[in-house]
Formats: sequence, C-alpha cells, structure tokens
Amino acid sequence: PHRSSSPPVCECVCVNGRMIHCSGKGLFAKKSIKKGDTIFTERPLVSAQFLWNELYKYKACEYCLRALETAEENARRLSGNPALSLPHAELCCVHPELHQACPQCQVMYCSSECRQAAADQYHKVLCLGPSQDDPNHPINKLKNTWRSMHYPPETSSIMLMAKMVAAVKQGQLAVLNGLFTAALYDDHLSRWFVPEGFCSLFALVGTNGQGIGTSSLSQWVHGCDALELPAQQRAQLDSFIDQLYRDIEKETGDFLNCEGSGLFLLQSSCNHSCIPNAEASFPDNNFLLHLSALSDISPGEEICISYLECCQRDRSRHSRHKILRENYLFICSCPKCVSQMDEPDLTSEEEEEEEEGEAEGETEGDEMEDEMTDV
Repeated sequence: PHRSSSPPVCECVCVNGRMIHCSGKGLFAKKSIKKGDTIFTERPLVSAQFLWNELYKYKACEYCLRALETAEENARRLSGNPALSLPHAELCCVHPELHQACPQCQVMYCSSECRQAAADQYHKVLCLGPSQDDPNHPINKLKNTWRSMHYPPETSSIMLMAKMVAAVKQGQLAVLNGLFTAALYDDHLSRWFVPEGFCSLFALVGTNGQGIGTSSLSQWVHGCDALELPAQQRAQLDSFIDQLYRDIEKETGDFLNCEGSGLFLLQSSCNHSCIPNAEASFPDNNFLLHLSALSDISPGEEICISYLECCQRDRSRHSRHKILRENYLFICSCPKCVSQMDEPDLTSEEEEEEEEGEAEGETEGDEMEDEMTDV
C-alpha cells in the first residue's frame, strides 16, 4: 500500500484557496507556492496521545492534544523548580477556565467543544467510567501491554487504532471514508479482529501516522521572541529562557512536549523525499497540522515531506534506506538518493568505524615512519 513517486492520474482539490492535485499517491501543486507559505491546514481523522507521554503527566486534551498546563506549570514541572515564575505570563495561551472533564471517567478536554466532539465520534465506546483507574479493565490492560512493548521514544499508539474502531462502532464510518484502504473499507468490523485484518489496520496506522507535538511553554517562548523590548530587557529575557532550557535539559532531557500521532488525509498523501520541499508543524498548540513550503514550489511539482528526522537526513544513503525500509516498507528514489547510487552500501555507523580505522591506520603509519626515521 505504498506511494508511487511517478505522478498518477489525479483529481484537483481546493485547499485554503489553492488548487492542489490529490490522488492518494501524491500531492502536486497547481499554482506557484513561495517558500514559507502555508500550503494547507488540516485536522486529523483521528489522533491519540502517546501512552508513556500521558503516564508521565504530560497533560493534553484527550481530543485535540492541546497542552493543558499553563506555560508556568509546564516550566515548573520540566525544570523541577516548583517556585519558578515566568515573566510575561500574559503570553500564555492556555485557558484553564475553559477545561472540561468527562463526567463519567474524568478524562480532560480543553473545551466543551472538544468534549462533545469526542463523545460524538468515539468516546461513548471508550469511556471507562468508574473503571478509569482499574488495571484489570480490558482497555487498561491493552494500554499497559502496549507500554510494555513500546518504550520511549514513541512513534505510535494502540489507542489510535482503538479510536478508529470505536468511531466505526458509533456510526462514524462516513467520516473515515477517505482513509480506509479497499482491504478494510467494505469488510465487516469483525474482520479487524482476525490476524489478517488486524495486521492491515496496524500497518495502516504504522506507515501513515504523523507525529503531533504541542507545548504551552514553546508557545510562550515564541510570544516572548515577538516582543519588542529595549536591548537590555531583551538580553535579560533571552538569558532567562536559555537558562530555563538548560535546567529543563538537566532535569527532563529531550522530552519537552505533549506528544501523540494522528492520521491526516491530505498529509498522508505526501510522498517522502530526503530533500523535502515541505514540512508539517503544529503552531496552534493542538492537532491542527500546518504544511508549509521549505522552498519555492512550481506548478506541477510534487509536494514532498520527509519521513526522516533532520539528523537522519544527513546520514548515508544506505542508512536512510535501512530506516525507511524497516519503518515504511519502501525504497526511496528521490533525487538525493539517485545521485548517491554509486556510494558504498555502508550504514553511517560502518562509515564512522571505517573512518576511525583509517585514522588509526594513518596514526600507526606515521609512528612507524617516525621509528624508521629514528633508526
């Protein structure tokens, strides 16, 4: 079920005023798109917070993954300093007075709208009521087993699949119509619980899920960056933020955000490139995806994202192919990979070992030459 890099016969859809070709095998620009432009914004068909992330008190709206802690609460927890006070606290975008809990299971939402949307789509099936903290409830057993198999850093959640099934049980199949493959779309629900159907659903989530990250602290920092301040105040604020991030790194490490994943109809149509011309971000502190252009995109040009992290894109072609093959089941033929076809089939680790070996050999050779010279 993988994407083709060759442009298929496709339809045009209008997204945010721009005409974009959409086929399920790729997205192609109909008009010129400038670097930095938002190509489209999109809500996921379904999303879920990562289970370890949730367990470690990263508080997020159960529906839209909006961070529920204020920026100051977030900074205090991550830095381990309960007395920390943030300047310009008015820049925090979190509104605790709007938060609402499910009256049965006490799961938290950022607003009444999110609570109602979850109830309408899937939560009536997944609500545990008074059994929310019962480790013997089947759904809690499912969560705990998943955690035991998938330690951080997380890339997906079993609850993404659970919400998909729950949505169908609540009659929401029409909402998910554009997502399901032919193998799943026309079959009975029971098929998903036999090994073949479950594997199909698992593969769908695993190969098309998009990571989501939200942070009230990050939004506060962006707000601070936008402030117009005298030079001395700017230097003091920047110094405060730099020290805060050092304290957080010492206390918490790299796990700063509320994290989860979602299935997006348009975004999942984007093919991979090791030199992408677009990237996804979540600047609204919720699950709303913004796809932005990394470079100018011409009419007819394919809109590509990278399935690799930034640091992975700089690795050898062989290493990149290994990651993509293991996680997404395809071989990349983007321009960068094609241009590196003649490179040796070594992973980046092997290359580093080879370089270290050559360096050691050169050092030994130099020492031998010195000894011979002395003789």
